[in-house]
Amino acid sequence: MAMTLLATNSGTVTTSSFTSSIDNTYKLYIFKFYDVNPATDSTHFSVQGSIDGGSNYNVAMTTTNFRARHYENDSSTNLDYQDGSDQAQGTGFQILAVSVGNGADESAAGALWLFNPSNTTYVKHFYSTANLYDEANISQNEFVGGYFNTTSAINAIQFKMSSGDMDAVIKMYGVG
Repeated sequence: MAMTLLATNSGTVTTSSFTSSIDNTYKLYIFKFYDVNPATDSTHFSVQGSIDGGSNYNVAMTTTNFRARHYENDSSTNLDYQDGSDQAQGTGFQILAVSVGNGADESAAGALWLFNPSNTTYVKHFYSTANLYDEANISQNEFVGGYFNTTSAINAIQFKMSSGDMDAVIKMYGVG
């Protein structure tokens, strides 16, 4: 299957929104994010969908989140479920990368896969994996999966930090 680049958002922004080209052309959309560096230290990179072209980002979702971590000084490693980062029919933004550091050597990168967002029969499944270097000198790999609990078409996606601006490059691809 070929990936077609549909849009690129880059620069210093408060939010990164994709409000066009999410339609029935593709059954899979992949958002790749590179060098996400927040202005505010220890903030979370997150996502939410819209069913009204981006007027509101508040679609109910159910998600799960776990991560693998390794401290830079080799003092600890762990694999754990992040119950504070998942949602049960929540309408808030879903955390994709927890506590991203704002240092010059700290950032997040990864991808989000959104399946069949234009379907009006079923919920909209998605998953994400992200690697980040957080504010406490820890390499983390975050895994998030879930679904937007709506049979309406998801036609816009927005990414943002939990606080402040971010420098980022985010690309949207259609796959088909």
